[in-house]
Amino acid sequence: MLELKRISPESIPRAISKAERYRLLNEPRPAESICRDILAIEPRRQEVLRILILALTDQFKTMGVKREEPERVIPHLEDEYSRQYYSGVILERWAKSLLDAGNRGPSIYDLFRQAMAAYERAMPLAAGGDEDAVLRWNTCVRIIARNRLAPTESGETDGEVLEHFDDEVPFR
Repeated sequence: MLELKRISPESIPRAISKAERYRLLNEPRPAESICRDILAIEPRRQEVLRILILALTDQFKTMGVKREEPERVIPHLEDEYSRQYYSGVILERWAKSLLDAGNRGPSIYDLFRQAMAAYERAMPLAAGGDEDAVLRWNTCVRIIARNRLAPTESGETDGEVLEHFDDEVPFR
C-alpha cells in the first residue's frame, strides 16, 4: 500500500495558504488533503481545523460527504465561540444541500433552526466587531422565507427526508 509523505513544519504557512486558495477555487478535496497533511504535524492548529470543516462542508453537495465528518472536528476547536459557530455552519450547509437537492419538508426547516440556535449561542461569545454569527443567522432567515419553509403543524420534526438520504446528499 502507498504511504503518505509528511510535510516539513517549515512548509505549514505556505500549505495553509494553498488550502485556502483551493477552497476559494472550489476545489475542496485538495484543500481537505492539505489540511490533513498539516494536522498530521500540528493536530491542534486552529485555523487549519476551521479550513478543514469548511472544505468538508463544501463537499456536501457534490461528493456525498457525510455530516458527521466535519462534526467530528468540532471538539478539537479550542474556544466555545468557534465550536458553536462552526456547528451552525455545518447544519446550515447540510440544510442547503438538502434544499438544493429538491427537499422542502419540515426537516429542512428544523435544520436551519438548529443552525440558527448555534449561531445565537455564538453571538454573545464573539469578539468585538465580529458579526459573522449574525450574518449567518440572517442568511438562514432569508433562505427560510424565500423557500417558504415551515415546521410541521404539531411542531414535531418530519425525519422522513433525512432518513431517505441515509445522511448523505444524493449525487446528481
